[in-house]
Amino acid sequence: MKVILLFFLIATVVQGQNLHPKDYFLSPLDIPLQLSGNFGELRPNHFHAGFDFKTQKVEGFKVYASADGYVSRIKIAFSGYGQAIYITHPNGYTTVYGHLQSGFGEIEKFIKKEQYKAKSFEIDIYLKPTDLLVKKGDVIAFSGNTGGSDGPHLHYEIRDTQSEKIINPMYFGFDKVILDEKPPIINSLWVYPLDEKAIVNQSKRPIAVNLSLQSDGSYIAEKIFATGKIGFGIVTYDFDNVSWNANSIFKIQTFLNGKSAFKYQFDTFSFDETRYVNALIDYKRYKELGQRVQKLFMTNPYPLSIIKSDEQHGIVSLKPDLAQMYRIEVSDFQNNTTKIFVPIEYSPRVAKLLEEDSPGKYLVKAGKDNIFATDNVTVTIPANTFLDDFKMNFAVSNGILKLHDDIVPAFKNFQITFEDSISSAVDHEKIFIGSISGKKIYYNNTKRFKNSFTIYTKYLGDYMLFKDTIAPKIKMSKSIEGKWITKQSELQFTISDDLSGIKSYDGYLNGKWILLEYDSKTNKLVHHFSDGVATDGKNDLKLVVTDNVGNSSIFETHFFRSQKH
Repeated sequence: MKVILLFFLIATVVQGQNLHPKDYFLSPLDIPLQLSGNFGELRPNHFHAGFDFKTQKVEGFKVYASADGYVSRIKIAFSGYGQAIYITHPNGYTTVYGHLQSGFGEIEKFIKKEQYKAKSFEIDIYLKPTDLLVKKGDVIAFSGNTGGSDGPHLHYEIRDTQSEKIINPMYFGFDKVILDEKPPIINSLWVYPLDEKAIVNQSKRPIAVNLSLQSDGSYIAEKIFATGKIGFGIVTYDFDNVSWNANSIFKIQTFLNGKSAFKYQFDTFSFDETRYVNALIDYKRYKELGQRVQKLFMTNPYPLSIIKSDEQHGIVSLKPDLAQMYRIEVSDFQNNTTKIFVPIEYSPRVAKLLEEDSPGKYLVKAGKDNIFATDNVTVTIPANTFLDDFKMNFAVSNGILKLHDDIVPAFKNFQITFEDSISSAVDHEKIFIGSISGKKIYYNNTKRFKNSFTIYTKYLGDYMLFKDTIAPKIKMSKSIEGKWITKQSELQFTISDDLSGIKSYDGYLNGKWILLEYDSKTNKLVHHFSDGVATDGKNDLKLVVTDNVGNSSIFETHFFRSQKH
């Protein structure tokens, strides 16, 4: 108890003395640091919460504790951060290490112990301050490629322990290691008509603005002739000196006639606001063309803490006989800045390019509850699920719910319910609501009540009832039936399911549960003989794999092994 109290007493004192200590945290890797992803990077449905450090396209680098502390959480999952370790430090911060290959030493022993105790590869354990103490520079793990990783790297975060807000690691001295002397690059500038009267350069649609590069590195935009209310958007990125790939921008600020209008800066944010990345970008353009235009205005304010704006929320209102100057400043953490100057002039000219026709007939009122029903489908949309009103396409054809396209972002779950009065009660157990994307079908966690099937989702698109009666597939690359496999260090399987997807698996050696590590990217299951479950001589192996609607496959074999090799 004295150790615990001392730890948190030190934490309170140190945190009060030094908000962002520059030399407190050690690099988690002993190789030159290069970023494959920086803090606040715009990702699908979220802002990136830390740094992704490259590991030279391989796994297995030693990962070091950045400072003294204790392992406060260990989470092992198929997706997300994969295998992750959290260390709480006495200065009021917590560091996070994700996509690990495995833990090291006592930490790995603890992980295995907890997995065997829970009889589960996936665990989420919160530890006490006295369970696993670490010192600065201790090896805690090996870098890997687990979870939702697209390639070998180390995900690294620094959080405020009390609030759990993520903080830009650059504030803790990493800007001295990851040098950046290059100003941000401007890819394109866009202007948006924002009300019924708005016309921009004779267009009622968003249009690109031509830019002229000046000798000092700034840009002057072509003059904007407009009426009504307008807003701007920008495509921009940054390069540092060492990473050789594009990073997201640290700060963007706009000025109208010299006064600050709209600003966001990636200092810190919380996880419950990170989905607002879909409000910050032109979501429709991103979904249709893959381009992330960062909007420099809000038509309806949303609670994203990184944004500071004027009363107009960055929107420019055009009035007769009033010329205006709009300025954008794009900066990286080292304050290298690129500026864009945009002259704006009121013009009553008639639009030649009209608004796009809306494909929808059903008006969704963003601030109210909405219920839509047809045939055997009901869609219930709570108030404030969407930021703006829009006309939604809603129809059922050949059993497929056409619920608009995924071009309008949702920020709360809405409900989709299918009624099925044809299938039997037995069939109902095998039915789920699937999302359809091209030729792919994705399982949704489906609640069943009598002949009703319900899901909660944040995505518009196509949905349909599917019945899955086919069990998962289990394969081994080489048969081990009746063979001596003393030289093998592991057992490896490939598991797959063609429709509802894998829900669970369990393996047994001689009736004892064994740990199987699962990589959902490759569908590989691996058991390491170093766990010590196999016995000398004959070993009976059993593997049970179950999909999301309860279909199971059983694989059984036996092999021989000597433990004295």
